[in-house]
Amino acid sequence: MTGAHIGEAPGNGDGDTFDYVVVGGGSAGCALAARLSEDPSVTVCLLEAGPSDVGDPAILRLEDWMYLLDSGYDWDYLVEPQENGNSFLRHARARVLGGCSSHNSCIAFWTPREDLDEWASLGCDGWSADECWPLIRRLETNDGPWEGHGRSGPVNLMQVPPDDPCGVAVLEACAAVGMPTVRFNEGVTITEGAGFFQINSFPDGTRSSASVSYLHPIMATRPNLEVRTDSWASRVLFDGTRATGVEYQRGIGPGRQVVRANREVILSTGAIDTPKLLMLSGIGPAEHLRDFGVEVLVDAPGVGANLDDHVEGLVMWDAARPMVERSTQWWEIGLFHCTQPGLDRPDLMMHYGSVPFDLNTVRWGYPTTDNGFCLTPNVTRGRSRGTVRLRSRDFRDRARVDPRYFTDPEGHDMRVMTEGIRLARRVAEQPALKEWVAGELAPGPEAVRDDEIEDYIVKTHNTVYHPACTVKMGPATDPKAPLDPQLRVRGVENLRVADASVLPFLPAINPNITTMMVGEKCADLLKASR
Repeated sequence: MTGAHIGEAPGNGDGDTFDYVVVGGGSAGCALAARLSEDPSVTVCLLEAGPSDVGDPAILRLEDWMYLLDSGYDWDYLVEPQENGNSFLRHARARVLGGCSSHNSCIAFWTPREDLDEWASLGCDGWSADECWPLIRRLETNDGPWEGHGRSGPVNLMQVPPDDPCGVAVLEACAAVGMPTVRFNEGVTITEGAGFFQINSFPDGTRSSASVSYLHPIMATRPNLEVRTDSWASRVLFDGTRATGVEYQRGIGPGRQVVRANREVILSTGAIDTPKLLMLSGIGPAEHLRDFGVEVLVDAPGVGANLDDHVEGLVMWDAARPMVERSTQWWEIGLFHCTQPGLDRPDLMMHYGSVPFDLNTVRWGYPTTDNGFCLTPNVTRGRSRGTVRLRSRDFRDRARVDPRYFTDPEGHDMRVMTEGIRLARRVAEQPALKEWVAGELAPGPEAVRDDEIEDYIVKTHNTVYHPACTVKMGPATDPKAPLDPQLRVRGVENLRVADASVLPFLPAINPNITTMMVGEKCADLLKASR
C-alpha cells in the first residue's frame, strides 16, 4: 500500500482491503481518518467524492468563500417545494476534500455546555460537556486568553481583529439595546451579547479547514493512510448484517470499484448524503425503500427523519459610507438574544455581514446595492423538522431535501424570526449607526405589521447551511434513533456514522467545530472497541 497521496489510483477495484474505510472527507471524516491513522499498525482508507483542495486557492483563501456557492465545488441541493418557506432555496453542500469546512465561512464555536448536557440527558451517554469539551480542547490551537483553551491541536482558532469600522459601530448599537460586547468561546454560553467571532483560520487568510488542519500535514508521511478523491460511494457492502466494505465510482467511471474493511466502515458524508447512502444500502424506512426497489436490510424509520437546520432571515441596508474592502470572511460578528425570559441558551442569533446579501431578495423586486451591510437573524433552537428521502435508486441522483421550514405547529420559529427582524431594525436605529445607514433595502420601511414581515420572511429567507440530525444517536428506547451513543448503526455490525447527521438536535451556534469534535469522538470510540 502506498502513502496518502491525494488522487492516487485505487488499484484493480477488488483487492483493496484496509482496517477502516471512512466514507466522506468532510469536517468529521478528515479528523477521524487522521486520528485513526496515528496508530501505524492500523490501515485507513478515506473516500471523498470531490476533488482535492491541496494547492487550490479557490478553496484555501477564506475571504473568497462566497464564490464557492453554486460552484463546481457545491452539490447545490435545491430543496423540495416548501409549504411555508422559500422554495427557491438551495442548500450548499461541499464537494471537495474538507467538506463544508472547505466551503462555508469558518465561524468557530465551542458547543454550548447546555446543549451537550441535554444530549446526555436524552440518553446519549458519553456526550456531556465534561466528556466532549476535552475533545474540543484537543483539536484546537486557540489564540484567546481563556485558560481552558487548547494550545497544540491541529485546528487553528483565531480572534477576528476589530478592523471593520461599521462592525465596531454595530457592536456599539447592540450594547445600546441590551446586547453588551462580549468574547466568545470562554467557557460561558452567551445568551445576550455581541462580539467579533473566532474563526478557524490562519493569520495569512488561509482557512484552517479539517483537510488543511488534519490531513495536509500528514499525507506524505503516513503509509498507513490512503486518501482517494473523486471517489463517490454508491452503497455499503454487507455479508449478512456485517458491513464489509464500500462500492464506489472513480471519477466518471465506467463501472464500480470496491474497497473492503477488515474492522469497520464509517460514513461521514453529511446530513444529506449519509441518510441517502444508508437507504441505498438497505437501511431506512422500509416502505420508502421498497418504493424504489431497494432490498430492506434494516427497517430504520429514523434514517432521513428529524432534519434540523438554522433558518435565516435578512435585513439589509444601503450604506452611507464606504464599507471595508478587505475582510477575513465578510461575516465577522455574531449577536445572541433570548426572545423570552429565563432561557439558558439563546433562541436567536444574528450574523453581521459587511457586504450586501441579495441572494433571495432580488427575484421579488427588493432593491439592492453595491455598498451595503446586513444583519441575518436565525432561529437557533428551531422546532420545525424535515426529511431527506431518495429521489431514485441511482446514487448519482440528488436526494430529496425537504426542510419544512416554519411548519412547527406552535409557530415558534416564525415568532422568533419576526422578533429577530424587529431587533435588527432597533439596532440600526441607534445613534452609533446613524452615519452608516442610508436606508433600509429589505424588507423595507413599508413592512411594519407582523403579517407583512412574515410574508417577507417566507419568500426571502435563507439557511445558515447547517443541516443536521438526520441519522441521530439516542437510547435504545428511541425508535427514531438509528444510532446508539457509540455511533453504531443499529441492526448491523461494523458500521458507524460520524458527521452532523448524528446530532440529536442542533446546538445553538454554528456547528462546524462540533462536527470536527464528532470525528474526534468517533476515533476514540473505535480505538476503545479494539
